[in-house]
Amino acid sequence: METTHAILLRKRKLSDTSLIISWCTESLGTIETVAKGARRPKSVFAGRLDLFFEAEIQLKRSRRSHLHTLTEVVLRNPFAGIRESYLRTQTASCFVEWIEISTELEHPAPELFHLLQRAFGYLDTHDADRRAVRHFEAELARLAGVHDAAILKSNPAAALASLFGRRPRGRGTLLRSLA
Repeated sequence: METTHAILLRKRKLSDTSLIISWCTESLGTIETVAKGARRPKSVFAGRLDLFFEAEIQLKRSRRSHLHTLTEVVLRNPFAGIRESYLRTQTASCFVEWIEISTELEHPAPELFHLLQRAFGYLDTHDADRRAVRHFEAELARLAGVHDAAILKSNPAAALASLFGRRPRGRGTLLRSLA
């Protein structure tokens, strides 16, 4: 069993009763877990697995695949403020997609977890704005080693897109909405 802090990135149906959950974790990197029975009404996971939730999770590693078994979830911060506004939710989704684009499964990168945690903390208490999006992208580019704001006056989103081959799909729409 392993325990780590994590932020829920995505969840999708695996079966009538189970879910596949994608996490950005502090010590394990981006991982995927199976939450067996999570779709049942009286599941031990009820109310603990929603988008953008920060939690302490316990998992049992799989020896055969990248899908590990989720055994316990203790909610730490639901970032409820993100759900108060469509633009906040859309911005958080853009941040999640940047994390998914820029990470490999099970490659520890605690600095990316902390960046996402700070970004969600901001969106939890402030309205989304272009400055927040640009700051997140600049920090991500700095962590990826493709942008130094003190030296370069370049576009960090373009540097990231060049490095990873694409940008988040809804980024353009988001930036137009935030204008």
